[in-house]
Amino acid sequence: MPGAIPHQLNSASPGAAEAALLTCCGSRHWARRIAAHRPYPDLDALLAASDEAAYDLAPADLSEALACEPLDAVIPHQGVPNAGYSAAHTALRAAHAAYESRFGHTFVICLDDAAPGEALDQLLSGIRSRLGNDPEDERAVAAEELRRLARGRLTRLVLGPAGGHAARGSRPQTRPDSPYVPV
Repeated sequence: MPGAIPHQLNSASPGAAEAALLTCCGSRHWARRIAAHRPYPDLDALLAASDEAAYDLAPADLSEALACEPLDAVIPHQGVPNAGYSAAHTALRAAHAAYESRFGHTFVICLDDAAPGEALDQLLSGIRSRLGNDPEDERAVAAEELRRLARGRLTRLVLGPAGGHAARGSRPQTRPDSPYVPV
């Protein structure tokens, strides 16, 4: 059946399902909620449950999820010369330091819809434009980006990676292959 959830996710123990789900979003509340509502008949049902759980994150749950996002840069470099990559990396590090100083958490952005050659520009543009947000508005934007990241990661967890590179997380598990670019 197309879009069916792999038997492994639906039949896993609650702890194993939660561990797999934590690779998609670092909120334990979110992961427990998704695991508790299994089995899912298909990917659409899983993604709808993910969205609902993400929209219901309490401030502490959002802080937990943001704290679990990777801090190391995984910058797309397809077609970017080494000098451009190095300059972009330096600019991203500086922008992220300013962002983290202003908002107290790592910058998150979902680049699932970005073409590989445009991801770096979208990342730089996103972080620079979001630096102007007030903290309350930025928290809402970060929550939405986390929701989008979780959807993409869940899709890759269920369907398998479609290529690209895997982001490294602060948890021992690896995140499903993602074009997400943390800095």
